[in-house]
Amino acid sequence: MTGELQCTWCGATVGREDGYRLAEPSGARRAVFCRLEHIVPWSIQGPAWEAGEIEEPSGIDESLDRCAQCDAPLYDTRVLLVRHRGEHRIPDAFCSVEHAADWAKAGGRWR
Repeated sequence: MTGELQCTWCGATVGREDGYRLAEPSGARRAVFCRLEHIVPWSIQGPAWEAGEIEEPSGIDESLDRCAQCDAPLYDTRVLLVRHRGEHRIPDAFCSVEHAADWAKAGGRWR
């Protein structure tokens, strides 16, 4: 994914240094969101993934071994969410899309 992207939920333009990237690495699926809360209606409607992987620094999810929502151990079927904020990348991981949506609904890291 290079340049500007489109939000998977609303279609708004999402710059390379902004927004959220959600991925299911084991299924080579991805989605892009301009706002954290857009994950909620997207998941309710039935997640419509794009094929492919998100481009992030290697090893960005290596230290993520527990679900950010329920604290369960993560396995290969994890869902990875990366916040792009300028040059910074802030990763979180989940055991399911439902837990990513619940976490977003509760305010994410700022709940």
